[in-house]
Amino acid sequence: MPLSISTVNVNGIRAAVKHRSETNRGFLPWLDASGLDVVLLQEIRAGEDLARQALAPALDDGWHLTMSESAVKGHAGVGVLTRTQPVAVRIGFGSAEFDDLGRYLEVDLDTELGALTAASLYLPKGAAMSEAPKDIAKHDEKARFMAEFGEYLGHLVRRRRHVVVGGDWNIAPAQADIKNWKGNLKSPGFLPHERAWVGELLTSGWRDVTREMFPGDAGPYSWWSWRGKAFDNDSGWRIDYQLTNKTLAERAVKSEVARAAAYDLRWSDHAPVTVQYD
Repeated sequence: MPLSISTVNVNGIRAAVKHRSETNRGFLPWLDASGLDVVLLQEIRAGEDLARQALAPALDDGWHLTMSESAVKGHAGVGVLTRTQPVAVRIGFGSAEFDDLGRYLEVDLDTELGALTAASLYLPKGAAMSEAPKDIAKHDEKARFMAEFGEYLGHLVRRRRHVVVGGDWNIAPAQADIKNWKGNLKSPGFLPHERAWVGELLTSGWRDVTREMFPGDAGPYSWWSWRGKAFDNDSGWRIDYQLTNKTLAERAVKSEVARAAAYDLRWSDHAPVTVQYD
């Protein structure tokens, strides 16, 4: 049986599940129709009790929610929805600074493809370097996260089981991953040292399975600004993706981005990125 895994930044789970109109009924109908086995969630922005209330219909239908909320109320938060109960859960990656901020969560699952570790990541957005103290703080925070997390990923990629780290990486790795790359050379998420960091992950053994299925293509983008005509013009960024180790990458057979058919049908500013493994 194939294994379908999706990652999506929900931009607030309570907002994502709202019925905005008769044609846009939110996250839950999408989940119900998805046929997925695992959904990696980012930016839940709610405590676990409130998240479970928002997801109650899905949980009643048999989904299992594992999550890590942020110590900062209403901020970040990652989770994993699974069809089967995880056999193990790990919050964070051993960081004294970041582990209680709702940015990383792993679950171990027994699947038809074998033992699997599925992780949900919400990497800090950061900021471009400037003289503003706020920008300096955000830039340095992201740099510290990447340094610590990169070291952890160097060990994780060598695990003798299937491993996927999916999420909002907040980095577009290459020119093909951002529509207006020339206009964003100094923007956070497309800074040279950020793209080089992703490149180092790929050199170390991680596989960007969606990019491998769309070599040379623009996108497929997963995030568009709410502002202006970014979505209508498909002026997006590919910052949501699944990196896998070699054993799982070799089982990847299909990838798609569930881009809404129209602007008013969106329930997040991000679109789910799904990969099927067989």
